Amino acid sequence: MDSAERTLRDPSTNRGTAFTPAERRRLGLVGRLPSAEETLDQQADRTYAQLQREPTDLARYRYLSNLHNRNEVLFYRVLADHLSELLPIVYDPTIGDAIQQWSHDYQQSRAVYLSIDSPDDVAGALKSLELGPEDVDLIVASDAEEILGIGDWGVNGTDIAVGKLAIYTAAAGIDPRRVVAVNLDVGTDNEYLLNDPMYLGNRHARVRGERYDAFIDTYLAAAAELFPLALLHFEDFGPSNARRILVDHADTYRIFNDDMQGTGAIVMAAVISGLKVTGESFADQRLVVFGAGTAGTGMADQISAAMRRDGLTAEEARSRVWLIDRHGLVTDDMQDLPDYQRAYARPAAEVPDWGAAPIDLLTVVKHVKPTILIGTSTAHGAFTRDVVEALIDGVDRPILLPLSNPTSRIEVMPSDAIPWSRGRALVATGIPVGPVDYDGVSYRIGQGNNALLYPGLGLGTLVSGATHVTDGMLLAAAEAVAGQVDVSERGASLLPDVANLRASSATVAVAVAEAAARDGVATQTHDDLVQAVLDAMWQPVYPEQEGAE
Repeated sequence: MDSAERTLRDPSTNRGTAFTPAERRRLGLVGRLPSAEETLDQQADRTYAQLQREPTDLARYRYLSNLHNRNEVLFYRVLADHLSELLPIVYDPTIGDAIQQWSHDYQQSRAVYLSIDSPDDVAGALKSLELGPEDVDLIVASDAEEILGIGDWGVNGTDIAVGKLAIYTAAAGIDPRRVVAVNLDVGTDNEYLLNDPMYLGNRHARVRGERYDAFIDTYLAAAAELFPLALLHFEDFGPSNARRILVDHADTYRIFNDDMQGTGAIVMAAVISGLKVTGESFADQRLVVFGAGTAGTGMADQISAAMRRDGLTAEEARSRVWLIDRHGLVTDDMQDLPDYQRAYARPAAEVPDWGAAPIDLLTVVKHVKPTILIGTSTAHGAFTRDVVEALIDGVDRPILLPLSNPTSRIEVMPSDAIPWSRGRALVATGIPVGPVDYDGVSYRIGQGNNALLYPGLGLGTLVSGATHVTDGMLLAAAEAVAGQVDVSERGASLLPDVANLRASSATVAVAVAEAAARDGVATQTHDDLVQAVLDAMWQPVYPEQEGAE
């Protein structure tokens, strides 16, 4: 392949019709492009117009993916210019549809594939990137066991890591030339994939137990040794694996799990906003989590940690948390409790008069009178009118967070929850929802979108050179998100809109870097931290060409 062809095929160097005549002569591109020289603005306008002609969201996803693989700067320029509109296209929910078709649609890949069947090849595969120890800021890895709301998709889940990195760049300016997407192929239990002749991953059941743990250890050791500056982001792992990996390795490696820590922190932001309305502290709260998987338990972890910061003992904080899963209220007499639920299991002796097991949601709400009710169950309609009315019978201004997505899985729509609660519930959701008008007030519904938080958290971690992601950094990120909304008026949103995500991420990054310094994990200091954050944010513009005339 000649140098001209390499320039045009490399998405980090290709600028298509924006190459000047001088650049075309110097790079051997004369005759390889139409004669017109365009600006990036003109290219972005044409690209967006083409995108608008695509008939479906999935078609738009594919168009943008092809653009990403062709011209990186143009891709991020269009994404940044239309971030609110395109965020659901490049990630959730559209990416779920793309993942289910991934093996059939496969053309090329931006990822590194590490197979549990070849653990000795892990370091070599990462070395094949030909990147030095100071060349990588961020690695997103997934074993794709628990993709969004669609479950186990094996190697098809590769684009989860690619999409996550795209948002890091669009929202927080993480340099796309300094990131790596990794698929950890440990097999799949998805029978459809195992019987699909087009499937591109390891064609065997998911490997678990000691062999799985050893593979994760191998990946972490190799990634940390080769790229010691990188934040190692874990995405869409199964519940037990996600928590165990985080707990076992958080003190050794610079790791972050968005499903646990990021989701927990964005919920913290909504709760912080809600407490500004109620005038209460975390120590005053009683939390019920309906859907006690990785995400729900991660939320319980962060809220109980906030209770401890407000003066409660660890035991007192745990005693203010109730988890409900598909078997009902989680109690300590249940068999085979997952480790991530065990700390919050209620003593069976405290609920003998609550009725026969399983103890359902309505019963728990009536007895506990929760100040915060969170839904991560994917059980559509689970927060019935009876549940919502019981909630306000116990508490004047409860915080109600039905976070499951997509819309077909949400526990209650705000258009029902607001009137059922007579406008008293403080509501945020996991899906975008329009305002709800009730009794002369327009209630704006904030979306618990992790994109409000993790890009800025990552940027702040990198700018500070933090050796670990601490609870203090997560809390600072949550407070920075909550600080961007004014909840003084009735009906105000608990969370900011994603429309100003780039500015929001910069604000979060500054707060995170300050927290890293306070927690003693920062390795870099700056005379002007705000300017340091802004300087670190990559911009989607064409760089000056070396030797340009």
